[in-house]
Amino acid sequence: MTNPQGLWVLVCGASGAGKDSVIAWAAQHLELRNDIVFARRMVTRAPHPGSDHDVVTPSDFAALAASHALAWQWEAHGFQYGINAHYANDVAAGRTVVVNGSRAHAAALAPCAQVRVVQIVADATLLASRMAQRGRDAPDDMARRLARNARLPDLQGDCTILNHGELAQAGRQLADYLTRETRPTPRRTCADSY
Repeated sequence: MTNPQGLWVLVCGASGAGKDSVIAWAAQHLELRNDIVFARRMVTRAPHPGSDHDVVTPSDFAALAASHALAWQWEAHGFQYGINAHYANDVAAGRTVVVNGSRAHAAALAPCAQVRVVQIVADATLLASRMAQRGRDAPDDMARRLARNARLPDLQGDCTILNHGELAQAGRQLADYLTRETRPTPRRTCADSY
């Protein structure tokens, strides 16, 4: 059932939790659903193997932010991340928009009835192993990311998915969560949260 008010679903997780893979699995298996939209991120970081974002320069990002062309924006690991404002039209039309988000950004948001947070988690040993396997980070950067993971508390999300086994298991959990009726509840109120 389409939610008449639409929703933002922020999918967050520590570096190495497998968030990108879980989101990609769910997107592939829900591709025929026109009521669920998977937003593309804009990032001021060069592309790398397995990345799924649109590259923008820092100056272009600043211009987008200044012109209110971003529905969401945050900084993490020295890069700027943003979600194009046109996705707000999907939410206004009653669709669920899935955002590959940031734990720190989600934790700092004011409560809002149109926002759900899904947290992807894995144990610290698995996080380190996955980060090493993807080969994207230099050892010092990897150590900083792991230290940040330990410092950030778990989100009080609406759904937590433990991603320690087969990708399909975690991906199915996200897809199932997204397809369930997720009507806004009065526990949160929107006040220009995004």
